[in-house]
Amino acid sequence: MAVPQFVVNAYRFDPYKNFKFRVRWDGKVVAGVSKVSALKQSTEPVTHREGGDPSSSRVTPSVWKFEPITLERGVTHDPEFENWAKKVWNVEGDAMISLKDFRKDIIIELLNEQGAVAKAYKIHRCWVSDYQAIPELDANAHAVAIEHLVLQNEGWERDMEVPEPTQT
Repeated sequence: MAVPQFVVNAYRFDPYKNFKFRVRWDGKVVAGVSKVSALKQSTEPVTHREGGDPSSSRVTPSVWKFEPITLERGVTHDPEFENWAKKVWNVEGDAMISLKDFRKDIIIELLNEQGAVAKAYKIHRCWVSDYQAIPELDANAHAVAIEHLVLQNEGWERDMEVPEPTQT
């Protein structure tokens, strides 16, 4: 007999879809985010040999890191992406850079098909390392103009206080 994947909804067999989500920072949902890159953590391996065993090597964990996260959305008049990017670099000079609040904690929420939060992840001390205001423009293309942010971060963790939603 198969072990159920869902505790509260034992009749559910399908994993959550990746197209229902939202991103929050500064206590509010950020408008229009259409794509979020994967949350990825990696640990660099170190290979070494012991002196008494020269014919084989061993691998141990070393430095770990959290990969940058990219957020994308269609270009609108909402200034949230641009305002955050300006906290790290500003055309008005170094005096306009914000040293106290250029880092933000963000929350990424994965929603079920009914729109209830199924899982949430807290990403710590993010800052903008890359901002694209508009893409390459092409009069012959049939595409939406997309802006994006690349966020460096100091780690993420699942919010264990978010319960599995009850589904009807």
